[in-house]
Amino acid sequence: MGIFGFFNKEKKETLDKGLSKTKESVFSKITHAVIGKSKVDDAVLDDLEEVLIMSDVGVETTLKIIKRIEKRAAADKYVTTNELTTLLREEIAALLMENNTQDAESFTISHDAVPYVIMVVGVNGVGKTTTIGKLAYQFKQNGFNVCLGAADTFRAAAVEQLVIWGERVGVPVVKQKMGADPASVAFDTLNSAKANDADVVIIDTAGRLHNKVNLMNELTKIKNVMKKVIPDAPHEVLLVLDGSTGQNAFEQAKQFTAATEVNALAITKLDGTAKGGVVIGISDQFHIPVKYIGLGEGVEDLQVFRRAEFVNSLFGE
Repeated sequence: MGIFGFFNKEKKETLDKGLSKTKESVFSKITHAVIGKSKVDDAVLDDLEEVLIMSDVGVETTLKIIKRIEKRAAADKYVTTNELTTLLREEIAALLMENNTQDAESFTISHDAVPYVIMVVGVNGVGKTTTIGKLAYQFKQNGFNVCLGAADTFRAAAVEQLVIWGERVGVPVVKQKMGADPASVAFDTLNSAKANDADVVIIDTAGRLHNKVNLMNELTKIKNVMKKVIPDAPHEVLLVLDGSTGQNAFEQAKQFTAATEVNALAITKLDGTAKGGVVIGISDQFHIPVKYIGLGEGVEDLQVFRRAEFVNSLFGE
């Protein structure tokens, strides 16, 4: 059973609007890099490399893209600067296809994984709790019975925010008192979900990175306790990253992928930044599927990440 409908006109407009700052920034830089040039040569490639790095695509991923374009230009003998955008679109799309083992468009909830348990991780301030609320709304809109668990017990504001989201979208939130054991909250949430025939469970967790050992131990404990209720839980560990932080998002991805087995990414706040290239770099460097992108404040502004639509929106159809 799929969770999202087809990519309709409204979603495309939201995507185009959300990526407009990145698109405008990238295109203006590319235009400046190729002005007065008639073909893609070493000088153009050097300028393009700088543009991509400045757009937070990342050094390693940028070098991959440049090598691909260089190879294409050599094979085609003569490539004009007017064709450069087309080459970029095609090679970035190919890179995303290669480094995502699963396209979010085809995401389904397995019938033998009920409830489907998602553990959400990420530092404070990236939009983690908001993403959970929006996900809960999207799941519910598609007919699923959803339950939330407030396991970020170190911040009263986090619990309160999740409860507000639960009330807003009409889904129950399991919580305990401030400072309670996060694993205990997760345990109670899964038991409640099973008792109430929930289809999807989303567990919020604390976003502290000051001590990687404590973070690893805490997340491992939460996972181990959940397995006592549902042996194969969590089915998904979703890392939420703030796209507007650019290279800092790369560092957060490194920290969390080292601390726990992240198998899905959500990249938020892309509508307010020109750093949308970070989606390309993170997807490539960590070989973890980007499943969701945040493009605004509205409950429907969290979209399933579809590679082809993303690249088309960024570079034109």
